[in-house]
Amino acid sequence: MKAYVFPGQGAQFTGMGKDLYDNNPKAKKLMDEANSILGFNIIETMFTGSADELKQTKVTQPAIFIHSVALALSSETFAPDMVAGHSLGEFSALVANRTLSFQDALKLVYKRAMAMQRACEINPSTMAAILGLDDQKVEEVCASIKDEIVVAANYNCPGQLVISGSIKGIDIACEKLKAAGAKRALPLQVGGAFHSPLMEPAKEELAAAIENTTFSQPICPVYQNVNAAPSTKVDEIKKNLIAQLTAPVRWTQSVQRMTQDGAKTYIECGPGKVLQGLVKKISPEVEALSL
Repeated sequence: MKAYVFPGQGAQFTGMGKDLYDNNPKAKKLMDEANSILGFNIIETMFTGSADELKQTKVTQPAIFIHSVALALSSETFAPDMVAGHSLGEFSALVANRTLSFQDALKLVYKRAMAMQRACEINPSTMAAILGLDDQKVEEVCASIKDEIVVAANYNCPGQLVISGSIKGIDIACEKLKAAGAKRALPLQVGGAFHSPLMEPAKEELAAAIENTTFSQPICPVYQNVNAAPSTKVDEIKKNLIAQLTAPVRWTQSVQRMTQDGAKTYIECGPGKVLQGLVKKISPEVEALSL
């Protein structure tokens, strides 16, 4: 069985999607349509924008989504048995399994990006990658910090967990985690505390937009970040998509479950190869490649 997986924020690079645009008429049509939907030339920013321009949440999220979906929908061989996406990538996955149209999903992604950017401005916050420590130990240390918000945010693979919270809380947690035996505790260059309670204002905005968007019956299960479980029920998919903004991304658990459910080949759709590397660390027995 084939699992198609879609990356999240951080996979962007200058020139992303240009080869696809130049060589695939179907992808070009979708990407040109994205400019019309958003009302600005995001494709030009993808092709020629600086690293700093591409790093802005309001640009990064739609850019990665556009690249990922154009790649999947323009492929002659695209035939998923199951799909999953890392954070933002869950929206790409929901287009891939036909729960959402490209147009509606892009509007939601842009609303999500703008809402997250506003939430970051309300609460200055950050994230850090913790390497070489058991997940349970990281959770315990985060829970021990009482006066600041610090939570486990991205379960990326065994020995790699990203934490999220207030700037002071992350500083305290990094020191405590290094003392507890973490090989590294690396502050990330991100604009805010994604997948933490500090994203609550963005969650409220996104919830209203999701409730006003048409969701269709999917052609295959999506394994969602919130519970790492397969879903084909529209109401459940909506609920999990809203909850995702303040809940952790359970990527390790999602890949474990997909493998358990029969996934033998994982195909990454989007810029970069981050997810392939994580999949191989989680389930070394499977095949992982790019579309």
